[in-house]
Amino acid sequence: MPPVDTTALKEAKLPVIWILGGPGSGKGTLCEKIVAKYGFTHVSTGDLLRDEVQSGSDRGKEAAQIMKEGGLVPTEFVLTLLAEKLLKELPSSKGFLIDGYPREKAQGELFEKNIAPADVIVYLEADDKIMIERLLGRAKTSGRSDDNEETIKKRLDTFHANNDPIIETFASKTKKINAIQTPEAVFAEAEKIIDEILSTK
Repeated sequence: MPPVDTTALKEAKLPVIWILGGPGSGKGTLCEKIVAKYGFTHVSTGDLLRDEVQSGSDRGKEAAQIMKEGGLVPTEFVLTLLAEKLLKELPSSKGFLIDGYPREKAQGELFEKNIAPADVIVYLEADDKIMIERLLGRAKTSGRSDDNEETIKKRLDTFHANNDPIIETFASKTKKINAIQTPEAVFAEAEKIIDEILSTK
């Protein structure tokens, strides 16, 4: 896959925030609230991949097979989709929320090198048991084939194995929020973090 020229992204100096947290930790809800208040662009790698799969393209078919098996789609593949999306949104964006990415340390390092440095990492911490309950509740309405207990436990194991080294590597940029609070309380903590970043831009 040819590299995408991201010079414009680096020069724009818009806030870049990674929103990390296990499946069911409330990343999507938090991102919606941030978008509504700050006008940031919410970029979910899960949505980008699902859109690519639905497009029926060759790279979509390749991704579909990997996701069906519960694996992680190659880093280069996801970085390309991300870079394309951020460049497309750049003219109208006030900042970027990268939801659920990076999934592992190497992805974070490559994102910073090839796309743009992250200003802050917001990590929604939640107990596995609570995340499983949340996801099983969501399964009743989502129709997502990966929302069943066996797959959820696998996803959580994968998440911890890959996420913990990210938090260690980028510790100086990481702000942890307890995800078990109400969505309003989580957002109130996130607002303080974002306001601080915006005051330095």
